[in-house]
Amino acid sequence: MSARILVVDDIAANVKLLEAKLSAEYFEVLTATNGATALDIANREQPDLLLLDVMMPGMDGFEVCRRLKANGHTAHIPVVMVTALDQSADRVNGLEAGADDFLTKPVNDHALFARVKSLVRLKRLTDELRMRQETSEQLGLVGDSNLQPDPDPSGRIMIVEDREQMLTRIMETLKPRHEVAQEASIDAALQQTKSGRFDLFIVSLSLKGQDGLRFCSQLRSQEATRNTPILVLVEEVESSRLVHALDIGVNDYLVRPIDRNELTARVRSQLKRKWYSDRLRKNLDKSVELAATDQLTGLYNRRYMERHLKTLLERSVQDGHPLSFVIVDIDYFKSINDTYGHDVGDQVLHEFAKRLGANVRNVDLACRFGGEEFVVVMPDTDLSFAYMVSERLRAQVAAEAFPMDKPPGTLKLTISVGVTSSEGPQDTADQLLRRADQALYRAKRDGRNRVVSAAA
Repeated sequence: MSARILVVDDIAANVKLLEAKLSAEYFEVLTATNGATALDIANREQPDLLLLDVMMPGMDGFEVCRRLKANGHTAHIPVVMVTALDQSADRVNGLEAGADDFLTKPVNDHALFARVKSLVRLKRLTDELRMRQETSEQLGLVGDSNLQPDPDPSGRIMIVEDREQMLTRIMETLKPRHEVAQEASIDAALQQTKSGRFDLFIVSLSLKGQDGLRFCSQLRSQEATRNTPILVLVEEVESSRLVHALDIGVNDYLVRPIDRNELTARVRSQLKRKWYSDRLRKNLDKSVELAATDQLTGLYNRRYMERHLKTLLERSVQDGHPLSFVIVDIDYFKSINDTYGHDVGDQVLHEFAKRLGANVRNVDLACRFGGEEFVVVMPDTDLSFAYMVSERLRAQVAAEAFPMDKPPGTLKLTISVGVTSSEGPQDTADQLLRRADQALYRAKRDGRNRVVSAAA
């Protein structure tokens, strides 16, 4: 995973050590030796994460973090404080200033990289939602809505813990502010999660005879809980399990013995982040309903795609990551309309849109371009991967007949696909479209039912 990390420390040796470690893991590293410079770089360069020392002359790390979170341009950037301070009160101060984590020196490399990768992954999902919010605002689909969460939100929390004393302590801490449910059994907890009504899961990784990690993985695989934050409770000796937990999508953790104030601060932080993501998704849904989707297929329409593609290209240039563009045409679609009527043609378009959506990722932008043509924009994706996804879609369409509720009952169809990728900072949306369209033309000219790359 490539990302830009801003390392902030007034001691040059500490900066160089972290820079060397991160560079060895293929992260791009920016550095600052004081708070003012860090704030300027963060605002100007928009890094993916800050590793921030606390004890710095002038402006300390707590104040840097508070200012970052108060600035709308940098509030979404994750912050990990890396410091020699090791008291619970220090961690709470950092969390209340807006930090996402508080790691004590000397930092375990595996824990550091797992935390960095986890936070970068979460930030990229949020970035995609934020970009779509901005696109919707530019199109006038939603207003510039207030996205400032309640500083002390309440929520519905599920606790999965089989230690009676620990459970009582957590319940007593959270109940005055939150609606709290608890289960000692993973199977019983899974039954409750299907409702999708919880805002946070607190899961012990030390359940007797049960696998807390597997439960976390199940939460991430279910549609109803995929975006719900998970906070795990771990023993100090469970560092390898914690790394695994972060890899599968756990958001945060507490090391036993649990401090009540730290528990409160971490719960508050996760609920605020969930509120923010939920509001972005709600605004996105609203904009989609108003004007951004094609009414027949439910996919994004051409107007939205063209506007959002420009934003994605700009980010691709800024981050140095490839962007791929796929254009799909249903073969001989006109003859379907001519032979069976437009109602059957509409069913074909609707069914194809479902198959297209099932074959792309959440971060990809699938659109109906017009008529029987569809487009997929794939951020952070090179040409070979885009080709592989396109070929998988082509094979599935050719292999599985389309069901119709009118004669002829089923239809065997094929598609032709053109694929291209961005070629550098000079590339434009029009050039991407032209190359993909030329590749599509070659696919149709050479017999249809094939994928052609613009590089071929």
